[in-house]
Amino acid sequence: MSRIYSVFTGTGSYVPAKQVKNEAFLANEFYDSSGERIVTPNESIVEKFEEITTISERRYAEDHQVTSDLALIAAQRAIAAAGVDKEDLDYIIFSHNFGETMTDNMRMDVLPTLASRLKQKLGVANPSAVAYDILFGCPGWVQAVIQADYYIRSGDAKKILVVGADILSRVSDPHDRDSMIYADGAGAVIMEGRESDTPLGILGHTSRSDALDYVQMLQMGYSYNPELAKQKDYYLKMNGRRLYQYALENVPKTIKEGLDKLQLQVTDISKVLIHQANGKMDDAILQRLFRLYNLKEVPESIMPMTISWLGNSSVATVPTLLDLISREEMDGHDLKSGDIIVLASVGAGMNINSIVYRIP
Repeated sequence: MSRIYSVFTGTGSYVPAKQVKNEAFLANEFYDSSGERIVTPNESIVEKFEEITTISERRYAEDHQVTSDLALIAAQRAIAAAGVDKEDLDYIIFSHNFGETMTDNMRMDVLPTLASRLKQKLGVANPSAVAYDILFGCPGWVQAVIQADYYIRSGDAKKILVVGADILSRVSDPHDRDSMIYADGAGAVIMEGRESDTPLGILGHTSRSDALDYVQMLQMGYSYNPELAKQKDYYLKMNGRRLYQYALENVPKTIKEGLDKLQLQVTDISKVLIHQANGKMDDAILQRLFRLYNLKEVPESIMPMTISWLGNSSVATVPTLLDLISREEMDGHDLKSGDIIVLASVGAGMNINSIVYRIP
C-alpha cells in the first residue's frame, strides 16, 4: 500500500574559508576549572588534544558574518539543488544553540528568531511559510528533520527547509582547552513528500533526553581565567570525561533501538553519519554499536568523518556531512539509490537522536 514518505530533495552547506590550525592555540594561556594556570607546555597540550580528538584544524566564520549569514548560504544551495520555488516552502525550521552570535556582543540574540531572519534574507514573502527555531543541543538539526517528517506525513506540509547553523568560536573560552574543539558552519536540506509503494526516504527515527542525571554536562559558565571571569560573560563549558562515557553507553543503544523498530540489522547500513564531536569517541561509538550485534569487524568506509579538518560545528556537522557526500566532495564516499543510512547525534540536554533513511 502506498504512503507518503519524507525525502531529501536538495542539500546545501557552508564551510567557512577561515582555517584555524592547532598551532594557533600555542600562544593561549590555559586554566583548569578551578582557575589555576595550567603549567604543562602548550605544545604538549595541543599534541595531546589532537591525539584524543583527531582534530588538527577547524573553520571559523569571518568577523562580518553572523549565524544567519552562514545559514543563508547553506539554505540557498539546498533550494537550488532541490529546484524548488522558495515561495512554496511550508516551513522554515532553524536549529541553533546560541542565536545570532556576533563578535562584539556575548549576549544571546534570538529576537526575532533566526528562522524569521533567514526567511527575510531569503526574500520569502509567503506568510504561510511558517518560520521557527529549535534548540536541542548538537542534535538539534536531526530533531528538526524528525519534526519536519511528522509535518509531511500528516499532510500538513509538502516542502520544508531545515537548517542547522552555529558559530561556536565566539562562545568558547580561549582559556579553556576545550575551546580547540569548537568550530563554525551551516548545513541545510529541502524535504518533500513522495508517495511510494515501497519504503524510501525517512523510514523511522528515535530520540531520547536524559536530563535527570546528565543535564549539566554541557552548560554555560564564566571563563576559567579568573580575571576574564570578572566580566561575567558566559562561555560554553563541557564535562568531557562524563560526556564521553555517556555517549559511549547510550548512542549505540539508541541507534540499535531505531534499527530494531524497523527490523533492520547494522549490516543493512551503508553509512553512519554521526555528529562530529570527537574522532576517537565516534570511532568508539561505532565499535560499540557493532558489538551489540556480536560483530567485531567494522567496515572501514561506513563512517565518513570531517572532524579532523572541520572541527565540531554542533548542529551543522550532520547536514554538512550529508551535503558533502551528496555532492561527491568526500573521497571514497558516495550514496546510491537503495542505500540505507543512519543520521545520529548526541549533545547538550543530554539528548540523543537517530534517523534511518533509504536513498530514493
